Formats: sequence, C-alpha cells, structure tokens
Amino acid sequence: MKPISPRTHGILDYATCGFFTTAPAIFDLHGAYAIMCYVLAVGYFVMSLLTDMQLSAVRVIPFPVHGKLDLVSGLILLASPWVFGFANANETARNLFAGSGVVFLVVYFLTDWAGPTHDGAPDRTALSPRQRRSRVA
Repeated sequence: MKPISPRTHGILDYATCGFFTTAPAIFDLHGAYAIMCYVLAVGYFVMSLLTDMQLSAVRVIPFPVHGKLDLVSGLILLASPWVFGFANANETARNLFAGSGVVFLVVYFLTDWAGPTHDGAPDRTALSPRQRRSRVA
C-alpha cells in the first residue's frame, strides 16, 4: 500500500499551489521565472479543483488521469532547465524547477492512485473492466 492517500495528495496539491505562488518572492525570481511559477500555481489550482478527489470543487478529471498529468509535469519540470537552456543562466531557478520535478515524481510514486477518492469507494476508473463488472453485480 502506498502511503499518500488521495485526500493527502489533494492537500499536497494545494500546498504546491501556495509554494509556486510565493516562490518568486522567496527565491527572488523575476521575469519569465516568476511568470512560470505563477502559471504553475494557477494550473495546479485549477487541476486540483477539477479532479475527482476530496477537497475539489467539480469532479471531472479522474484521479488516475490527474496522476498521469503529475508524472508528465514532474518529468518536464526536472528536465526544463536543460531543455529550455537556463541551467547555467540561473542556478536558483534551475534548482527550484529541477527540485520541484523530483518532488513531483516522488509524490507520484508514493500516491495510491486507486485508493478511495471522495466517497470511500475506490476510483472506478482505476479498475479493470472485469473488476468494474464485478462491482456492479
């Protein structure tokens, strides 16, 4: 069993939004680096509000799909300093984005993506077709 439940993951998502919102001030980032932090904060806030989990407003994104988006985000954040050419230009931004990518990946691999999302029942989208049929019967 993985230690991060969907509810805990939701709390971490909102904390991530707060982190990216305050990161430019904390790390003295300006220009494109600050804008990217704000874009990430808004993007994760919207995604968290729309994910089928506790603490969301509208449950339209299945929790496992949210997970796949987190996985892709983690990989992109980790690679971004080198892909976008700022690895040597701004050490603080490099460490912030690459480090955030590592954290996203760790959280992804520790999250129980098939766990109960909001009503105590397992997320049916994470079940195989055979498992779904057996739950209906």
